[in-house]
Amino acid sequence: MAIFSDIIGQEPIKKYLENILKEKKISHAYIINGERSAGKEFIAHTFAMALECENPDENYNPCHKCHSCKQALSYNQPDIIRITHEKPNTIGVDDIREQINSDIRIKPYNSEYKIYIMNEGEKMTVAAQNALLKTLEEPPAYAIIIILTTNVNTLLPTILSRCIVLNMKPVSDELVKSFLTKTLEIPDYKADICVAFARGNIGKARILASSEEFDNIRQEAITLLKNIYEMEIADLITAIKKISEYKLDVNDYLDILSIWYRDVLLFKATNDANHLIFKDEIQYIKKVADKSGYDGIETIIEALEKAKNRLNANVNFDLTLEMLFLTIKEN
Repeated sequence: MAIFSDIIGQEPIKKYLENILKEKKISHAYIINGERSAGKEFIAHTFAMALECENPDENYNPCHKCHSCKQALSYNQPDIIRITHEKPNTIGVDDIREQINSDIRIKPYNSEYKIYIMNEGEKMTVAAQNALLKTLEEPPAYAIIIILTTNVNTLLPTILSRCIVLNMKPVSDELVKSFLTKTLEIPDYKADICVAFARGNIGKARILASSEEFDNIRQEAITLLKNIYEMEIADLITAIKKISEYKLDVNDYLDILSIWYRDVLLFKATNDANHLIFKDEIQYIKKVADKSGYDGIETIIEALEKAKNRLNANVNFDLTLEMLFLTIKEN
């Protein structure tokens, strides 16, 4: 289904979209800004379906039964156009000119609106944004452009000034856990781990909950943490090589380590296992808490954040993780 009540959290965005549909006050351009996997695509898809629906319900949800809805559900609605780009890390000026600027003057085939949905808007080059700006300045009355981005600050001020910006917020842990346990029927202990890693990102929580690789990586990371103090440099290098082969984002691996050491710090401060994420590893967490001082644990947590920042800045992967693991060993 694609209805507004299926959007978990994001109440201000839902209320705003429902109001503009009710009042028929539709802008020609929107930006939905939020983390990767947070649900931007689902919001844009539901909004586009509602705009084109022939028989929306009393809450302005798409009916899922009309010709337009059936086409949209199979991603074949000719007036809902998704912008693609051949280069994985760039949306270039030709992508904008060919898929939006040249096409937008053609009236909708069967619908009231012609809607363009651009994912990964942060990948637009400056030239591409300037090409899009020309269309945003004088769009046809029927045209709506929806830009999805993980970083709204990469867009030019002139683009931002011509769009309605909708910023997604982290979803509460309670809502994320409820979704995992009630909707996806994930066991409590696994839901707690996914909630901790997702940090309010409902899409990421869903992905982690259904990822067999994540379970394997989590177990391997914990095994490394249990043995790291006895490991030699050669063992660490072998472990780093294995990490580089994971399909999961390396930040997820580092989050596993961060949450482990936050558990260690929490247990050291409270001597209470009830609020730990890795409750089932209490014996090892207690062992590390007894061995390490507060300063040492905080040094490790800071080193994990530095490692993330270095990797995001494209610093050498092997060197970054080697420095991190040596810091862990020393503290």
